[in-house]
Amino acid sequence: MKPNQLSAITPRAAIFIASALLGAAILLAFQNDRLLKAEKIRQTSVQAEILAASIAAPLAFDDAIAVQEYLAALRKNPDIQAAGAYDDEGRLMGQFSLSGAPPPKTGRLIPPRIVDRDLIVTAKVAQGDTSLGSVYLRSSLERWPRRGLRYLGIALLVLMASLLIAVLGSSYASLREAHDKLRAEIRNREKAEEALRQSQKMEAMGQLTGGVAHDFNNLLMVAQSGLDLMDRTSDPVKIEKLKAGIRHAIDRGAKLTQQLLTFARKSPLHPEVVDIGRRLRSMDTLLERSLGENFSVDYRIAPQLWPVEVDPSQLEVALLNIVLNARDAMPGGGRIVISVENETGRDGDRVRVSVADTGSGIAPELLSSIFDPFFTTKGVGKGTGLGLSQVYGFTRSSGGEVQVESEPGSGATISLLLPRTLKALPESELVTRRDVAGHRNGRILLVEDDDQVAAMIREMLAALGYDSERAISGDAAVDLLNTDENFDLVISDMVMPGRRSGLDLVQEIGERWPALPTMLMTGYSDAAIAAARENISVLRKPYTIERLSTEIQATLSLREG
Repeated sequence: MKPNQLSAITPRAAIFIASALLGAAILLAFQNDRLLKAEKIRQTSVQAEILAASIAAPLAFDDAIAVQEYLAALRKNPDIQAAGAYDDEGRLMGQFSLSGAPPPKTGRLIPPRIVDRDLIVTAKVAQGDTSLGSVYLRSSLERWPRRGLRYLGIALLVLMASLLIAVLGSSYASLREAHDKLRAEIRNREKAEEALRQSQKMEAMGQLTGGVAHDFNNLLMVAQSGLDLMDRTSDPVKIEKLKAGIRHAIDRGAKLTQQLLTFARKSPLHPEVVDIGRRLRSMDTLLERSLGENFSVDYRIAPQLWPVEVDPSQLEVALLNIVLNARDAMPGGGRIVISVENETGRDGDRVRVSVADTGSGIAPELLSSIFDPFFTTKGVGKGTGLGLSQVYGFTRSSGGEVQVESEPGSGATISLLLPRTLKALPESELVTRRDVAGHRNGRILLVEDDDQVAAMIREMLAALGYDSERAISGDAAVDLLNTDENFDLVISDMVMPGRRSGLDLVQEIGERWPALPTMLMTGYSDAAIAAARENISVLRKPYTIERLSTEIQATLSLREG
């Protein structure tokens, strides 16, 4: 090649090389930008998941203050522009916004997306299989002016020197190192958080074991000794007293189980419009018997009380828990005042239910802890620490508030402030107990895998005047119905071996034998929730023969109507 040719080609080559380097640099910049964006999405998603795990407990107890404290901690991260936390119904529980639009008023889960150079990420808040709500994070991305200057700088550096390749290589290696370090830190943090959750769980179980085991052993002792004594006496009066003691022990066991399920937030609430004054008047015998002779109860129920929408059974459990807690604060006896009145304030119209005692009161340093799960000042075996946590959980789930006033030595007052409902009270319906002779003849298919439980239920059905046949599983029930469908009602357990659960069986009966009424029974709250969603009648175990009779009549009447 001649020198003049070389001089002519060299500028072209230089331009080509510079253009190639510039194009490669731009491509590399775009690739780097894509990786940075993906990494930003991943980091923000991990941050949202960590926040969701951190606020699971406050959301479980509707503790808006604790939720807001967790959100406020994110202000130290300059990239986080806004954050919000929502309960399982999508209601906003806490938020903050540094700039731009605040978090949406209603929470919902959406895929990560970029809006106006802001990255929006949501995450589900859950405890096991139970959904508690969601979190929302809006994080800022790099702005266009800054990106443009970065691209221009890269292009100038490429045109000025080939050293840019080494610089880019070093920068990319540093970025990969930082990326790997961040991933390692995230993995270590996830392991540490999992270990912390496990330790907290084991600590809670350790605190719970003593009280629950002692209580259940006492209940089993009452039942066992009562049965032994019934075998050794023929005195009708004594037999009735022993039977009453066994029933009381069973009721206490069912109530303790209900408290545990309520605390675990696996016991569904069934709100109804109720008159609290009327409910209290119907509980007077139960409360007075629970207290004993050394206690007096004074009811102060205002006239014309507003109706409230709550779960009636959980309301009664909450009131009983407060009264029993007041009783324990007065070991030598005392006076309890239960008052109910309407109240109008900044938070709207509410009904205040207050229980005041003349006991020892609550120390100021303990006031903030009395509603904590498993917290108790009683000795081992004398309490599980779930009573007042049930009160708090029920009241908050009902949209209300709990207030405590106490002075050591002067007693304590615990008040439930329940929101007024504008719904009308349902018409009162008196449920009468029918005698065996009053039942029409009926044939019931009982689906139950436990032999002893099935035998007892068939005895109760016989006492109520019903003929019954038993199938040991949902599969066996379908086989029987294929050959004989002449039944008035199917009563099935929910959790059974085989391909069909109780819920599957009821759904199949509804499709193949739509005129055949069905009713489910279970002791599992998760199963009861699933049945309630399908609008299926559910009988909770354990139950009395009166309750069984009422539910059968209601199911048959509903189908006949």
